[in-house]
Amino acid sequence: MINNDYKWYPVYTRSRAEKKAYEELLRKGITAYLPLKKTVKQWSDRKKIVEEPLIKSYLFVYISAREQAEVMMTNGIARFIYFSGHIASLPEQQIEALKLLLATESELEVFEYDLKAGEKVIVKAGPFKGMLAELISIRNKQRIVLRLEQMGFAISINTSVAFIEPLLD
Repeated sequence: MINNDYKWYPVYTRSRAEKKAYEELLRKGITAYLPLKKTVKQWSDRKKIVEEPLIKSYLFVYISAREQAEVMMTNGIARFIYFSGHIASLPEQQIEALKLLLATESELEVFEYDLKAGEKVIVKAGPFKGMLAELISIRNKQRIVLRLEQMGFAISINTSVAFIEPLLD
């Protein structure tokens, strides 16, 4: 289904409306892709494996420019994503790479913020939970170096970047 008029576009959905918007797009005959990951949810009486969006409030549509209005008239769709004043599009290879990555069933984490060296952070989990720190470096997603403010030294921690977040002033 390669056609030069058709491109993959990321669209932003209303909060928690990704699956419903995806299903409605398919009902309209629009090719769409909603990357899902499996996670274990814990309730007081049971655990359950559920599929939730890999990237909250995003899905991808494969359309021509003349179908953009139809996508916008879909329940749950909030807007197209813009980059440099134009509607952003993605190469087919990126969508295929994302599908391949999800097919491996490896543990994936998506972060909604971009952490940089020198930023003040707070540790959300683990033995240093609640501590304020300065991010010195990220060696990979599982090894970070923090300067712990209360202790006055830097420490390399084997933990996920998901366990820290920027400190809001």
